[in-house]
Amino acid sequence: MNDKIDESNVLLYAARFYDNPNCYDTVEFYDDLKRVSYIKRLFNKYKETGELKDRLVLNHLLVLFNVFGEFSNKILFLKLSNYLDILVPFLICINRCPKEIKNIGIENKTVHTSSINMDNYVIELLRKKHDRS
Repeated sequence: MNDKIDESNVLLYAARFYDNPNCYDTVEFYDDLKRVSYIKRLFNKYKETGELKDRLVLNHLLVLFNVFGEFSNKILFLKLSNYLDILVPFLICINRCPKEIKNIGIENKTVHTSSINMDNYVIELLRKKHDRS
């Protein structure tokens, strides 16, 4: 999947990679796609208040990967480009973090996840909860 993904074609690609056998209409497709917006809202709240609902973020991410597969990473890196420091620890936690994402946005950029400075609070929070599980 090396096609260029930007705001003008993300819906087309999302529909192409959508795999939900229980989906009967476009409403369910858009509901699943809205999970990216919900994650963004949760990340915004974390940046504003310091409160992070990590289990809810993980739940949304898992559903996204279940219905969009690996294309979820392209959607997430495009739509949450200002929150990669928070996103990447979650992706690592669920073993879905790629080494790089190519052809993102109008700039057609490549994002190397090893170059992202991850949020230390998020890392510690996920470690504590993961160790208890």
